[in-house]
Amino acid sequence: MPLRGSPVSTEPVSVAGGSVFLTRDGAVAGSGGPDAGVAAHYGNPIAEQRTLAAGKAIVDLSHRGILSVTGADRLGWLDSVTSQALAKLAPGESAEALLLDPTGRIEHVLRVVDDGTTAWLLVEAGEAAGLLAWLESMRFMMRVEVADRAGEFAVVGWFADAADAMGDATGGGLALPVAAPNGIPLTWVDPWGSVTAGGHQYADDGTHPYGDWSWRESLVERAALAGLSGLPAAGTMALEALRIAAWRPRFATEVDERSIPHELDWLRSAVHLAKGCYRGQETVAKVHNLGHPPRRLVMLHLDGSDAVLPPAGAEVALDGRVVGRITSSAIHHEFGPIALAVVKRNTDPQATLTVEAEGVTVAAAQEVIVPVDAGATANVPRMPRLGAR
Repeated sequence: MPLRGSPVSTEPVSVAGGSVFLTRDGAVAGSGGPDAGVAAHYGNPIAEQRTLAAGKAIVDLSHRGILSVTGADRLGWLDSVTSQALAKLAPGESAEALLLDPTGRIEHVLRVVDDGTTAWLLVEAGEAAGLLAWLESMRFMMRVEVADRAGEFAVVGWFADAADAMGDATGGGLALPVAAPNGIPLTWVDPWGSVTAGGHQYADDGTHPYGDWSWRESLVERAALAGLSGLPAAGTMALEALRIAAWRPRFATEVDERSIPHELDWLRSAVHLAKGCYRGQETVAKVHNLGHPPRRLVMLHLDGSDAVLPPAGAEVALDGRVVGRITSSAIHHEFGPIALAVVKRNTDPQATLTVEAEGVTVAAAQEVIVPVDAGATANVPRMPRLGAR
């Protein structure tokens, strides 16, 4: 029986027009939220976590958005408008990039893989239409064409096992029919497993759980989805629990209208601090070199005594004063109830916080991701105020 507060329905729903994975025995569809329309679980989300983490199951992400960018200028153009250095992305190489507004706030997150002819952009389900329109408006005289390809291809997620962890793009032992329209398998390898070139990590390297993160997202032809019915599958609840435990931010959950990359430790995988100019770069540089992000991401270990799971948006408090909000929560197969939350920067890292869930006050111990002193890396000495002794 799922905990109260679990963001999924408790009965299977009609699969008319939905994912073919929802026809599997025990499939329960997500109800609302960013993963509606695909299976939240297949009857045992805890067991599914273990199978998924071992590299022996796939996750149906066929609701995700997929855009393609073709043309001779595609990589240089994407490089010029995003936070990541993409101009020299090699065929088959993966990257993560952010589209920022002029004040440095996150507007889109792009998972990018190029096959030598086309750059493929994997995005959240709700991002594709807005991102496509914005990219079209920015083409000017560049030799690029942008198209929505979600009608032809679908995303399937999986973890590489130990034998495949060095960048396999074929689905490893799962034998996925990975699409390769231009001869390069279209598998995006998540860079969260290490600090990328030009990036910077705020989290303590000694406590960061990135070492076990070997996530991949492969494109398969939609016509091939039905042929995957024989492979073990895990629902999005299993994936979310593993993602939260890895401190991995997600656009659909951790980002709000005020989010800047520093608050979520996203400089480690999606920002190149030494690349050329792009929209929002001034804020990125100022906060990193001279200032501090106003908020910071934490992982919370929640007291499970009352069997409630705080939903996204639940207020996080310290001594009765609201200091932040839950962004995502889950039941982990080892840690129990956990959550990611964005809190005010100066919130005492040692303090036990509380979260309200269904009228119950839940105690929450912090695990620091972005530290209080994140930023100000330039170490510029402050000048004393005029007249000060």
